[in-house]
Amino acid sequence: MKRFLVALFGFLTLRRRRKPKPPPPEEPPVLPPPNRGAENAVIVLLLLAGLCGAAFVFFYATSSIPNQTQWLGLSLGVALGLVAAALIVLSRTLLNEEESEEDYPDQEHPAEQEEVGQLVERAGSRFTRKGLLKAAGGAAAVGVGAALMAPAASLGPVTGTNSLYDTPWKRGRRLVDVRGRPLAANEIETGTFYTAFPEHTSRDEIGSPLVLVRLDPRELRLPAARRAWAPGGILAFSKICTHAGCAVALYRKPTFAPIDPRPALVCPCHYSTFDPARGGDVIFGPAGRPLPQLPLEVDAQGNLRAAGNFSGPVGPSWWGVRLWKAQP
Repeated sequence: MKRFLVALFGFLTLRRRRKPKPPPPEEPPVLPPPNRGAENAVIVLLLLAGLCGAAFVFFYATSSIPNQTQWLGLSLGVALGLVAAALIVLSRTLLNEEESEEDYPDQEHPAEQEEVGQLVERAGSRFTRKGLLKAAGGAAAVGVGAALMAPAASLGPVTGTNSLYDTPWKRGRRLVDVRGRPLAANEIETGTFYTAFPEHTSRDEIGSPLVLVRLDPRELRLPAARRAWAPGGILAFSKICTHAGCAVALYRKPTFAPIDPRPALVCPCHYSTFDPARGGDVIFGPAGRPLPQLPLEVDAQGNLRAAGNFSGPVGPSWWGVRLWKAQP
């Protein structure tokens, strides 16, 4: 009986204890109102960045502006600085960093919510501040992107490159010396270096000047397609070195044949050396390809004339010289 009374007393005591109150429901976070001033600042900064990028392209394309390098650096630096400032303002004022986790409630009125969604979709097609912010970002991306891509134009033309292979030389063009006198085949001596130009054309073009040498026809080792390019052992090559565009102005000839190397054309700038007997092949130096050879013929008066265009592009090498050939 004693144990029963103790158990009953404990049971009644526990029932009289008050149940703990449930915690109050958490209120949803209240988002701060949109910061219109920060939005305007970001829009203005991005638009100015786009304008500075466009200014860089303008300064880059206009070479007549004094202090062009300084203007290029200023416009590009200001454009990048404005983009950085816009990103800083955007990250500190407009991006919501508050994190909250809660389950989405069930839809109570699906028809009304669908109607509201359609209204929002129609309103999104109109001009909004969010759209303005995106447009400003796009303008900044286009302007700065154009500024970063513009220097690629200096690497060389992409289209219309045929003009790079045009030269004043064509079949029948007569060779003249520095005084404009026609060069006769019988005047070209072995062991002598000659400079020639195309008759009645500009001598300032890169494809105009030639170097002429005469070798023993038995020493020639020209490619099979060029065996008729050297009448009487007279060879003509472009005077422009294929390394850096300097003038090939030296002619190395052996003074003691048993030990001296064979004759060669030498560029004095970086000592690129070309073998005329083997079609202008490089035998020493930094040049990456042979000197372009010009085919020759002798007319009825005994004067030298071009029999066509060069065997390859004239001037310093670039990546395209291995893909295209000079036009005949």
